[in-house]
Amino acid sequence: MKYAQQTQNALDRLDQSLAKLRTLIKRGENKEALRFMEQGELKEKFEDLQNIISISSTGNLGARGVGNIRSL
Repeated sequence: MKYAQQTQNALDRLDQSLAKLRTLIKRGENKEALRFMEQGELKEKFEDLQNIISISSTGNLGARGVGNIRSL
């Protein structure tokens, strides 16, 4: 449940950033739009979402990145 909420929050933030990008483009502020995409907020929001997805797909790993081992 926590994963679904985190993912939805990240998607919402990404959507807000895309709306800002649209506004920049609509105003003709192309240099600012490129910077926003390549170095700014949009890139950060995308990376946040990408990290959430990557972490969720690692499976059942322990702190050192190895599979959790059950006691014998």
